[in-house]
Amino acid sequence: MELHGVKREAYLKTIGLNVRKERVKKGFSQMELAYRCGKDQSSINRLERGHVNPTLFYLAEIAAGLEIEIQCLFEGIDTSTFGDDQLNFK
Repeated sequence: MELHGVKREAYLKTIGLNVRKERVKKGFSQMELAYRCGKDQSSINRLERGHVNPTLFYLAEIAAGLEIEIQCLFEGIDTSTFGDDQLNFK
């Protein structure tokens, strides 16, 4: 599936790479991040590889575990082209 000419996989990969970048910046292992978020390590691994389509709540839990704002996870994704019907960000 595509949204504004970008495949779903590209969005998921970008989010996963952002999770990995922030995790490494904090010096957390996947296991430590999983513990901080109440997830399992394999779940974090799948997220970082872009192999899971996380809910917004899931990403909020990840952001809280990383002690960052959720917006950081969307770095590199141009959300300005999304209509209010697709993303309800203000």
